[in-house]
Amino acid sequence: MGSNDSERRPIVGLTTYVETARFGPWEERAALVPDTYIQAVHAAGGLPVLFPPALPADAGVIAGVDALILTGGPDVDPARYGAVAHAETGAPRTERDEWELALCRLSLEADLPMLAICRGVQVLNVALGGTLHQHLPDVVGHSGHRPATGATGMTEVVVDAGSLTGSLLGSQVTVVCSHHQALDVLGDGLAVVARSLDETIEAVEVAGRSFAVGVQWHPEDDPTDRRIFVGLVGAARRSILTGGHRP
Repeated sequence: MGSNDSERRPIVGLTTYVETARFGPWEERAALVPDTYIQAVHAAGGLPVLFPPALPADAGVIAGVDALILTGGPDVDPARYGAVAHAETGAPRTERDEWELALCRLSLEADLPMLAICRGVQVLNVALGGTLHQHLPDVVGHSGHRPATGATGMTEVVVDAGSLTGSLLGSQVTVVCSHHQALDVLGDGLAVVARSLDETIEAVEVAGRSFAVGVQWHPEDDPTDRRIFVGLVGAARRSILTGGHRP
């Protein structure tokens, strides 16, 4: 551990989208992530670094960061949890699914502090053997969690005050959300620590890990509330000072 470890910003890896994007006159595939994630990590005291799916999912990759965020994005391929695709389920992103599932499992094995957001919490659940509701309006009878494709809604969430998430957010919080899928059967080792008023699972934690939290909402889209990111960066900083997950 170097003398400046207590002062440096923890490095936080952000998984990225690979999409066709336009840059001036150019249009080509690019690895990217919404700037709201980058701003949220920086505001919480972390140093954001982009993780493209082209990187190998191995111990060497996660050894280079102090924390990981599994970001939002397209639907997880239902074949990953043994289901047939619903008519409303998006086309699979095979490369990203495979890479993030492997990265998630490696991070859990290494006890790397991890925050899984929206699609990310679904990846976390599937990585641990869980399943998803493929179209939430079929389950809860409304579209309030995603009023329209590309739109956000506001959801009241009740949090277990005795959980790690509750220690950061309190027992109730209003969150920004945009999802049409949600957790169904829980993966091994996951505990539900928050639900919306319609009983949708909104947050989970992995037992026996220093910080492995998944939230179904989009905390990066609320610039007035950085508490969950502060919690992640704080866990990363503690890991640095104690020698952490690094080999």
